[in-house]
Amino acid sequence: MKEPRLVLLEHDAVLALSQILGIMLDQLFEGEGTYGWSSEKILDLESRLMAPGEDEGVMLGIDDAVLLLQGMAFTEVMSQDFPWIDTVRWVTDFVTEELRKHWSEEEWRSIH
Repeated sequence: MKEPRLVLLEHDAVLALSQILGIMLDQLFEGEGTYGWSSEKILDLESRLMAPGEDEGVMLGIDDAVLLLQGMAFTEVMSQDFPWIDTVRWVTDFVTEELRKHWSEEEWRSIH
């Protein structure tokens, strides 16, 4: 875990992020490309997301945030033809902003 931070997430956000991680695992297990994802990393992140109480937060590294952002971007691309794409885009933008604020711009630049 790189640059760990304790991040408070609402229960609905945890559920949504867990669904995204599930979609990512499905893609890995269906063999439709790895996208640079690791099933072990996804499962570890999902277990950390689901473990704490709502008020305790979850320890996330910037690498975890990157993985979540990749999963959200993948989900957004795969949802392009659905009537609810505007909602998907809004949620993606909102969650991206919420995750990014826990690390400095310099930290974000150093991860790439």
